[in-house]
Amino acid sequence: MGDVLIIGLNSDDSVSRLKGKNRPIIDEYSRALLLASFSFVAGVVIFNDDTPFNLIDVIKPDILVKGADYKIDEIVGHDIVLAKGGKVVTIDYLPGFSTSAIEKKIKE
Repeated sequence: MGDVLIIGLNSDDSVSRLKGKNRPIIDEYSRALLLASFSFVAGVVIFNDDTPFNLIDVIKPDILVKGADYKIDEIVGHDIVLAKGGKVVTIDYLPGFSTSAIEKKIKE
């Protein structure tokens, strides 16, 4: 969708605040390392806020991508991207590849 892919990644503290004390399942360093290992990823930025608003405000991306379980106007930072003429895109999840699916398998 663009020339440079930068991934904003919630810190462990942020994930715990949002998802509960047993989360994340995989620590931020391991998650960042995995994402950064893809050749098409230019960088991974770990943020400690509950939302990536401040990160988006600093980077001001041309394209903002989020999972399709959100409507465009619900995506944090959509206003920043759209105001500068960028676009906000949603993509479908792959079934079985969510942390919730991993948790469900562990409990079975």
